[in-house]
Amino acid sequence: MSAYQALYRKYRPQTFDDVSGQMAVTQTLKTQIMTGKLSHAYLFTGSRGTGKTSCAKILAKAVNCLNPDHGNPCNVCEACRAIDSGSCMDVLEIDAASNNGVDNVRDLRDDAVYTPSQVRMRVYIIDEVHMLSLSAFNALLKIIEEPPEHLLFILATTELHKVPATILSRCQRFSFRRISQEDIAARLQYVAYQENIDLDDGAARVIARLADGGMRDGLSLLDQCASATTGELTAERVYACLGIAGEQKCGELMGYIAAHDTKAALELFNRLYTEGKDLGAMLDEMACLTRDLLVLKTAGNAGITMLSGVASDQETLALTKAFSSGELVRMMERIQQTLSGFTRSASRRMDAELCLVELCQPELSLDAKALNARLTRLEEQVKSGSFVPAPAAKPQKHPTETEDELDGPPMPDDADAPPEENTPSPPRDEAPVGFWSDLVAAVRRELKPPLSGFFVVTPNAPVQGALVGDRLELRCTNSFTAQMLDKPDILEVVSRKATAMLSRPVQAVTVDLSAKPANNPRLEQLMDFGRAHSDIVKIKE
Repeated sequence: MSAYQALYRKYRPQTFDDVSGQMAVTQTLKTQIMTGKLSHAYLFTGSRGTGKTSCAKILAKAVNCLNPDHGNPCNVCEACRAIDSGSCMDVLEIDAASNNGVDNVRDLRDDAVYTPSQVRMRVYIIDEVHMLSLSAFNALLKIIEEPPEHLLFILATTELHKVPATILSRCQRFSFRRISQEDIAARLQYVAYQENIDLDDGAARVIARLADGGMRDGLSLLDQCASATTGELTAERVYACLGIAGEQKCGELMGYIAAHDTKAALELFNRLYTEGKDLGAMLDEMACLTRDLLVLKTAGNAGITMLSGVASDQETLALTKAFSSGELVRMMERIQQTLSGFTRSASRRMDAELCLVELCQPELSLDAKALNARLTRLEEQVKSGSFVPAPAAKPQKHPTETEDELDGPPMPDDADAPPEENTPSPPRDEAPVGFWSDLVAAVRRELKPPLSGFFVVTPNAPVQGALVGDRLELRCTNSFTAQMLDKPDILEVVSRKATAMLSRPVQAVTVDLSAKPANNPRLEQLMDFGRAHSDIVKIKE
C-alpha cells in the first residue's frame, strides 16, 4: 500500500501552463526558453504558496529537457524524470534557512565550477534566500556576477527587502502576485473532481478566501476538510472543520451591533465560542467585514470589486446603511486593538466580550473618537432624512407676541380641534418668502460639520425657525440638538445672518420642543456625554 501524498504535492504544477494566476511570469519564461535568451540568475519574489518554487523546478527541467514543447518541459525524457525524482545531482534545491552560513555558500561555489554530468546545465535553486547571512551573500556575489556558462541560479524569497541590492542588480526579478479567489476556487474544483471529493461552490469559495492568495494553502485546507468529513463538503462543514465562524454568522453579529442589541450579540458570540470557534478568527472576520463596509462607504458601488467576501454582497450592502464612516473607523481600531492584545492576554474571551459590548454600546467609550463617531452617525441620519424625532409639544406663547413660522409646516396648538369659522388671523410680522431656506443656506456656508448638518430644510429637520417679533426661535425637536446649538458663537452666526437678511436687529435663541426627553434613553445619554465633554465638542466645531 503506497503512502498517502498531500494534495499540494500531488498536484504541484509540472509545466508552465499548469501554473495558475501567474500568466505574466510563465509566458515570459517560456519565451526566453524558446528563443534561448536565458539569464544566468533569476529572483522569484512573492507571498507564500504563489508558485515560486514550482516555477523554479519547471524552469530547471525546461532548460535541460531533451524535447521541450513550446517552452514547457516534456516530463517524459530522461532529464525531466531524473529532476522530478530528485536523482539528478546537477539540479540542487537548497533551503537557505538551514544552510545560511558562509561555509555552506563556499562549498556551493566550489562545486558550481564543475560541468554537469547528467544534464545540460547545472541549476541551483536557493529557497528563502533572504535567510542567508551577510557574509554568505558576499560569498555568493562573485559567482552570480561571473558564472560559468553551464550554471543557472534561481533564487526565491518572500521578503524582498532583506535581499542586498548587490544581489538584486545581478538577477532578473519576477514578482509573483497573489492568486485570485476565482483561480484558486477553479483549481480546487478540478482537484476535487480528480480526487472524488464532493465539493460545492460555496465551500470552494470559502476555502479560496481563507487561502489568502496562496494556492498551496488552499489545497492544504481542502485536504484537511476532505479528510475530516464524509459526504458533501459544504461551507458550513468547512467552517466547522476549521473552527471558525461562518460568514452568515459574522453578518448576523454585525447586524446586532448595528441595532445596538448587546444581549443578542453576546448570545450569538457565546454560542459560537461554545461550538469551538476560534476567537481570533472571529474578530478577524469582523475586522474584514468592517473594512468592506468602510470601502463601500467611501468608494460606492465601485468598492464591490474590492470586497473580501466575508459576507455576501447583498448583506454587505444592507449593512453599509446602518453605520457611519466615523463609526466604522472606531470599530476597526477597537477590533484591531483587541486582536493585538491577544498574544499577551490571560483571558482572550473576556477581552473579546468587552470589545463586543463596546461595539454595541459606543456610549461606554468616553473619548473624542467615540463622540466623533456618534456625531457623524447623527449627521448622516439628518442628511439622509432618516432621523425621526419623538413627538414634541409646542411651547406656550406669550399672549402679546405674534410669530411668523418660516418655510416649515404649520405647528398648531391643537391639531385635533376643528378650525373656528370667521376667526380672524392674529397679526403676523412680515418675513420674506423663502427667508428660512435662504438663512439655512447662509448658515451652512459658515458653520462646519457636524453643526452645519442640523440646518436643513426637510419635514423631519431637527430645527425649524420661527420669527417672534425681533426674536428668531430655533425650535429644536430634541434636547440634544438644542444643547448643540445653544452656544454663543453659533447663535451669533444665525443672528448676524438673519439681521442682514431682514435689515433689522434679530436675536436668535434656542427652544427645546421635546416634552419628554427621557423617552429616548440613548439620546439622553448622548446629551449627558456632550454636556460633560463640551471642550471636545468645541474642538469638533
